[in-house]
Amino acid sequence: MLALLVGIIVVMILAILGGDLASPGNWHSNFRVHLGLDLTSGTTVALQAVKPGGGTPTSAEMQQAIQIINNRVNGAGVTEAQVVQQGSDIINVSVPGQSAQAVVAKVSRTAELQFRQVLLIAPNTSATTPSPSPSSPSPSASPSSKASPSPSPSASGAASPSPTSATPSPTATSATSTWQQAQGDPALVSAPVKAQFDKLNCASPNWQQEVGYTNGQYNNPHIQIVSCDSAHNKFVLDKAHVIGDMIASASATPEPNSASAWQVLLNFKGDGTKAFGDLTTTMYDKYGTSGSPLDDLAVVLDGSVVSFPAINQGPITGGQAQITGNFSQNTATTLANQLSYGALPLSFHQQSVQSVSPQLGRDQLTAGLIAAGLGLILVVLYLLLYYRGLAIVAVASLVIAGLLAYLSVILLGKYQGFALSLAGIAGLIVAIGITADSFVVFFERLRDEVRDGRSLRAAVEHGWIRARRTILVSDTVSFLAAALLYYFAIGSVRGFAFTLGLITVIDVLVVFTFTKPVMTLLARTKFFGQGHPMSGLDPKRLGARAPWRASPRTAARVPARTTTQAKEA
Repeated sequence: MLALLVGIIVVMILAILGGDLASPGNWHSNFRVHLGLDLTSGTTVALQAVKPGGGTPTSAEMQQAIQIINNRVNGAGVTEAQVVQQGSDIINVSVPGQSAQAVVAKVSRTAELQFRQVLLIAPNTSATTPSPSPSSPSPSASPSSKASPSPSPSASGAASPSPTSATPSPTATSATSTWQQAQGDPALVSAPVKAQFDKLNCASPNWQQEVGYTNGQYNNPHIQIVSCDSAHNKFVLDKAHVIGDMIASASATPEPNSASAWQVLLNFKGDGTKAFGDLTTTMYDKYGTSGSPLDDLAVVLDGSVVSFPAINQGPITGGQAQITGNFSQNTATTLANQLSYGALPLSFHQQSVQSVSPQLGRDQLTAGLIAAGLGLILVVLYLLLYYRGLAIVAVASLVIAGLLAYLSVILLGKYQGFALSLAGIAGLIVAIGITADSFVVFFERLRDEVRDGRSLRAAVEHGWIRARRTILVSDTVSFLAAALLYYFAIGSVRGFAFTLGLITVIDVLVVFTFTKPVMTLLARTKFFGQGHPMSGLDPKRLGARAPWRASPRTAARVPARTTTQAKEA
């Protein structure tokens, strides 16, 4: 059991250090705790809600948007972010320790996901570029040309993006493409979309507005659209037969064959599974072995192409898919959160950005930590006076619990965006007291067994059997209280509930893997096993009713009867 605890601590440390294991100079920054808004600085962004098609957002739409934004910025629900409404159409978002760009990227995107078949694709080259004959486009010129066979779809159901050939650098001038440069089937494209495709310049950051897309028209699933990707390739995309509402869940995971890239795994609902299966079946049956861009399925997020995998290894009917595109961990997690919590019912324009100074500040944090330290010292002194040698086990258990709590907070801050607020610190301190209660329950049960005349080895085992039930019941009640408080509360109260629940779990881990095994080992020592007066287990001091080591108890002596009593008898 001790080996298990040591292994957990080592794994947590390695997870924190990551690639900086061999760089001691970076250890300090890796072991830094992320603090909440009340203890450190952050960013507040004011966003004005805009209803599609114009008009003032309704109260219900604003509340839905606030709920979605709150879920996004909190991620796992523990970042101590604040989302509040101001007036009828302004939402203020305050996030600790993040730049304004990161906050806006998290909250203002509508995250409308669509799957569309690629009808045309071309590089964003200048109009003066010589073009081949329109009747027989050369496959090697296409950005989606299959230089090598695309990897097979994975078990989750999506193929990797098609290999892309070198694309000429976009020019700063108005770069238009002629139809002769595009690969695909122009006959499938409507005339208005052809005009948009000729006008499209993917080198421009405002390409959506330049082709006439306003108020999210590019998210209309019932029309063909033009689009761009991050490499400035330009596309004509068919109607969307699979949309974000058909997604049941999304999660970010590392790509299996990459050291740094991440991907987003999707699980479709029932209607999404059927729609995605029908779409990929049709594409594979018609174009799967043709090598044409028409077998590419574009993954479109808010009108932009994220990736365009080739459906050339068979239909995907299992209800799962991948989104790849050289995502980092942060971008993949943000996208997964956006898709999981749904598309916003409104679009937003950034009104203002300001830095947030600490609401309570470092002075309050220092004062709170000093108070906690003094309280801990008093607890230790009391343990030494009351439990004597047993206090060593109690203090060591508290230290282990504190170390696990510290490492957990760092890990959550590094990988889940957890920010520790003053309320969260209060939860940690209260929970440490709950941890101390578990040791007291065990020690008191152990001392009761000694009073009954058991040897220390037997007392440890019998006392543990009876104490662990009480400990588990107590911790279960504490955890359920923390879980309910976390579920129903908002703001910093959730931080208090989260840390309370976290340390309650750590308490069970420490008592089972450290406290009890250590007591089993100490019972074999002379100091504790023979009840030294300073061990805290002295049978005489505890008022044991019989000697240890299962010695037969002394029979009670019956007073001799007097001669008078004998005669009367």
